[in-house]
Amino acid sequence: MLLEDYRNERLKKLEEIKARGIDPYPAKSFRNTKISDIVNHFEEKQGQEVTIVGRIVAIRSFGKLVFLKIRDYSGEVQIFMKAEDESREGLFGAKDIRLLDLGDFVEVTGNVDKSQTGEISVFSNFVRLLTKSLRPLPEKFTNKEERYRRRYVDMNVNPEVRERLVRRSKFWQATRDFMNKHGFIEINVPVLEHTTGGADATPFTTHMNALDEDFYLRISHELPLKRLLGGGFEKVYDIGPRFRNEGVDDEHLPEHIAFEAYAAYENYEDGMKFYEEMIKYVAMETWGTLKFHVGDFDIDLDCEWPRYKYSDLLREKFDVDVFNPNREQLIQILKDNGVESDFDMTTPHLIDHVWKLIRKTSAGPFWLIEEPLSLSPLAKKSTENPLVTERFHPVIAGTEMGNGFSELNDPLDQLERFKEQQAARDAGDEEAQMLDMDFVEMLEYGMPPACGWGNSERNFWLLEGVPGREAVPFPTMRQAE
Repeated sequence: MLLEDYRNERLKKLEEIKARGIDPYPAKSFRNTKISDIVNHFEEKQGQEVTIVGRIVAIRSFGKLVFLKIRDYSGEVQIFMKAEDESREGLFGAKDIRLLDLGDFVEVTGNVDKSQTGEISVFSNFVRLLTKSLRPLPEKFTNKEERYRRRYVDMNVNPEVRERLVRRSKFWQATRDFMNKHGFIEINVPVLEHTTGGADATPFTTHMNALDEDFYLRISHELPLKRLLGGGFEKVYDIGPRFRNEGVDDEHLPEHIAFEAYAAYENYEDGMKFYEEMIKYVAMETWGTLKFHVGDFDIDLDCEWPRYKYSDLLREKFDVDVFNPNREQLIQILKDNGVESDFDMTTPHLIDHVWKLIRKTSAGPFWLIEEPLSLSPLAKKSTENPLVTERFHPVIAGTEMGNGFSELNDPLDQLERFKEQQAARDAGDEEAQMLDMDFVEMLEYGMPPACGWGNSERNFWLLEGVPGREAVPFPTMRQAE
């Protein structure tokens, strides 16, 4: 049968149900027991009357006997029904079971016991309809585009998708718990900004009718959170969406959840110790292990992570001098390694693309430190080498799982770096950062030395072992025609 035929058949049943004076979409349910309570605590529940709810996932009819299986969020249980001569107003007995379909939501009141085959069941001769479904759920649902567009179907047919989202929730809850235990305060900062910054990314633009002005959707939480340090806070963080107008691939989604935190009177050495502990804590709370198999990598987070300098890795792998870069050499390295581009990018971006060739083959975990000044417009210079910054990235399974540094709080130095970024932006680099004079003004009032850190839900995707669109509830898609 075609979907339209199934739907028409169910519409006829819906009309018959309404003709009997039954509301097929009542507002109130009287559930007092979850299915998992029955299954997991049968000895306590045996013989008790319970009221449960759920979606019908199986129907078997044998004359005067009917077996339903219903599922709520917590589990599944069998409903054992016998046909009775008398009916009850507003309820469905075994004789009326033809009016119910797979996918309908029902409420059942009955006694808990086991069937003759030993299956835990609720014995009830009547069920109450809570929602009449008009479209049948498919038995299999494997087409990626259809799964992403109809995620609500995907979660029913492929329950591992729903379970993954539960782990995603645990991932962020564990992050919050860890930060709160260490004295941080969660403060939500604006999504709409006149000037956006804190990352090299192309922003989305929107218009606010009330002010008749254009705004950017934030690409980072960074600058507003650091303004809070200037306002007297010492430990702050925010978890929420950020938006980067870039391509979609396994590691990038234009809209995603990110976390950023800032701690006054700490530097990047403090940050590496703290966030190594945090990553391990979150992994244990989410997955219950520190050992992962990701792609071709076997990862063990349960160690003290070594540190490698950015310049040393590029020199050892490709003989690149990041402090005196040869643009032609960089382009040739990228071409030799199959990178396709017009290469009309800034030299710092070329260097970063060469680094990514190394990163992709690195199992980790290790800390990448001392990134060049040209790649870190918001990080403090190293006191030992003014050509590099006190910046750190954890590299795990071929990706950077975060970004942190000793924050630049010298307003004059920051202004000069902003000017360099703005010049690159004016020259056509849409990912270069904007000149933010209000932020410079805040620094002139004074911001304490601090360590900042950020990571996105890409960390979750990575350790979960799935691409980004598999790990979010409703991935952005091109509008269906």
